[in-house]
Amino acid sequence: MSNFFEFVINRKEEILSLFLQHIYLTFGAILVAILIGIPIGILITKIKSLQKPISGLINIIQAIPSMALLGLLIPILGIGSVPAITMVVLYSLLPIVKNTYTGLTNIDPNILESAKGMGLTSNQTLRLVQMPLALPLIMSGVRISAVTAVGLMTLAAFIGAGGLGYLVYSGIQTVNNNMILAGAIPSCILALLIDFLFGKIEILITPRGLNPTKRKSKSTVLKVTLFIILFAFIGSSLFAILKPKTEKIVIGARSFSEQLILGNMYAELIEEHTDLNVDRKFSLAGSSVSMAALYAGEIDLAIEYTGSLYINVLNQEPSTDSKVVYSKSKELMEKERNVTLLDPIGFNNTYSLAMKPEVADKYGINSISDLAKVSPELVFGPTLEFLNRVDGFPNLSKAYNLNFKNSVGIDGALRYTALNSGESDVIDAFSTDGLLKSFNLKVLEDDLNFFAPYDAIPLVRMETLEKYPELKTVLNMLSGTINEQTMIDLNYKVDDLGEDASNVAKEYLRSQGLIDN
Repeated sequence: MSNFFEFVINRKEEILSLFLQHIYLTFGAILVAILIGIPIGILITKIKSLQKPISGLINIIQAIPSMALLGLLIPILGIGSVPAITMVVLYSLLPIVKNTYTGLTNIDPNILESAKGMGLTSNQTLRLVQMPLALPLIMSGVRISAVTAVGLMTLAAFIGAGGLGYLVYSGIQTVNNNMILAGAIPSCILALLIDFLFGKIEILITPRGLNPTKRKSKSTVLKVTLFIILFAFIGSSLFAILKPKTEKIVIGARSFSEQLILGNMYAELIEEHTDLNVDRKFSLAGSSVSMAALYAGEIDLAIEYTGSLYINVLNQEPSTDSKVVYSKSKELMEKERNVTLLDPIGFNNTYSLAMKPEVADKYGINSISDLAKVSPELVFGPTLEFLNRVDGFPNLSKAYNLNFKNSVGIDGALRYTALNSGESDVIDAFSTDGLLKSFNLKVLEDDLNFFAPYDAIPLVRMETLEKYPELKTVLNMLSGTINEQTMIDLNYKVDDLGEDASNVAKEYLRSQGLIDN
């Protein structure tokens, strides 16, 4: 427990910043959901023919997996806070719309008849009778949506919107329980706080006739509380909207340590050697998200690997010639995507297969060909991406005639945990993974040279380089400076020693004389 408190103290500024981001994103989504959901609930009570199609549509949206919905929104809305808020709003509509409709349609008909007898119009009846009576039920729907929104918003980290999910998923990737808890605990506290506050708001807006125990003094306290909450939210929103716009470069990086380290290195170089500011969109959910963001102009720079570009993005036939892969990728990316490749960073982060040394020794396995002979006795636990990539398991299994007893997709660093606990026997790994060193694993020789070269390179939008031509020289300062062993050691500092990726990046750049501070 002391390690956790030490972690929180050391990273308190980052945790606070992400916590405030999470509050802003969550309250933004809740407010939009209320502004959309309650009018829809009112609409379907007035126009009965719309009730079934609208309710059906909202139910269908609720049934779509959250990650799938995010994936569908990215091509339309890009990355960042907009798709994250949109996703949470769509999931929040069901309880708000349903409770609004139920609350308005279950009012005693005698009360409505009395209102009509008093000469109230339809709109007056809705405003003065139906809404006050339905408010407790409507607010219960809002409370459900608000609490759910806190958890859903952790997914915002996958598309560069920030929030506490950044800590949770970074912790999962690096098997860092302190980081996971640093994101999960504030998220739980926020959910409880929001439930408490909306409960108090529910009491505040409930008519006194429906709640005889409601006292005026308590009502005043609740009004002040509500005012403070709204003031804080509106103030933070206005600050986000009206803060001065500055010239900035947006760097995207995926959620594993290597990408975070390299992303921070490029950010430090830009801020040290130019007058530009950098916006870090880190922990993006996979190559497809970062590439889509790059094409759409949501980010200016991403770190990729030549083999992935050549085979999976550009759909070229696999090649083991690193020069051909690089030059052809550069040519096609510039021609087709308006994106260029700068000079290689210096290391090849190729795919590999890894095992616990004692298991490999038991079966006499040193290469993937050796593995093929005993694969029917072993369980394979790779990432979901590797199970489906053209340059991954489908063609690897054909090339080596691999036939595992079972193959179970396990994302991120969790596959290392599963291997260590004996739930799987073989995993896929990147050759520069720090966790290979952390878990002391044996990397099998690719004796048939199946895997293509995966030289790490920065991808930059050509439009960005045209606007800021000095960037090319600055970014190429890192080229050729990091080999495989150096990258393993840097990743190990984050994955096993628990150091912050940005500090690891700064320390390395200083050691190479690339930055001064």
